[in-house]
Amino acid sequence: MLDTPITHLHIALGAKMAEFAGYNMPISYTTITEEHHAVRNGVGVFDVSHMGEFIVRGKQALDLVQKVTSNDASKLAIGDAQYSCLPNLTGGIVDDLLVYRLPEDMCSEGEQAFMLVVNASNIDKDWNWISSQNEFDTRMINISDKTGLIAVQGPKAVETLQKLTDINLSDIKYYSFTKGKIAGIDNVLISATGYTGSGGFELYVANEHTEDLWNAVFEAGKTFDIKPCGLGARDTLRLEKGFCLYGNDIDDTTSPLEAGLGWITKLKKPAVFNGQDWMTKQKEAGLTKKLVGFTMQERRVPRHGYLIMDENDTEIGVVTSGTQAPSLDIPIGMGYVPTSHAAVGSKVYIQVGKKNLEATVCSIPFLP
Repeated sequence: MLDTPITHLHIALGAKMAEFAGYNMPISYTTITEEHHAVRNGVGVFDVSHMGEFIVRGKQALDLVQKVTSNDASKLAIGDAQYSCLPNLTGGIVDDLLVYRLPEDMCSEGEQAFMLVVNASNIDKDWNWISSQNEFDTRMINISDKTGLIAVQGPKAVETLQKLTDINLSDIKYYSFTKGKIAGIDNVLISATGYTGSGGFELYVANEHTEDLWNAVFEAGKTFDIKPCGLGARDTLRLEKGFCLYGNDIDDTTSPLEAGLGWITKLKKPAVFNGQDWMTKQKEAGLTKKLVGFTMQERRVPRHGYLIMDENDTEIGVVTSGTQAPSLDIPIGMGYVPTSHAAVGSKVYIQVGKKNLEATVCSIPFLP
């Protein structure tokens, strides 16, 4: 297993550790519920240094990004970020990712630069896929192994981090970023693209400064009872907000349109992109299945892989994600069902052992 730059800190804190995407990662330090509430109500910190980062730089950098991503990167100004996905040629999803439009002071004349942030489990896969599509005057640089990433999340994140920097963090709007000094460390990329739904920032920093930054953040957050948080709470937080997890809710066989990601799939953007024709035809023909949210009537938690049944005991889908939602105190889940069963209020049944337990299709996000 691989370590992040601060794996030793998690072990010293007594975290429950497990393999995730090839890394030795903290799952929880106390309980998932306690860490979840810390983020919803105060401030919590995640080590997400296992994520992958690619720099795309060159005179045709935008052309490459436009070809491989579903969103319209031409809309990005310097300092903007964008959620997107990498479609394959048959409408599936190679990965979901973030696209950052970087300042041009790191480019030669006439060049542009972007940073693509991809899922840890897909770093090699994504690198190979994007490289295979690079027919342009641009080059890719994999900085994943050199980059630490700390996510400081929650309503007290601004007050915590503002103690460490002269940058006015309130000026960093959702899905934008800046670079500057924080905790005395130069060239930290400070981004507001959190995947918890509770606000906050992601801090991209050189590996060798990750530990100092982590320690400084915790010192600054003592006033707010700051907590280290593991991947368990990250999963419950993102699910309450209806955010997809690659490998569970989306994969190479699921279309962005089926997954409710039509808002990041710009079929009419001014550039041809992978899977565009396939998805255009799918939209014209009409979807046959959709990713829906549902709540359980009983207290049993729906688990990934459980079958979804209709009223006639016929299998119609499968649970992709499920949990006991700490903020709502009810079991929730997501899964793909035929469009005939996708309307809000529809009744479906989750097969738990030998029982089919009633669930109700609801709107996403589960938590406003």
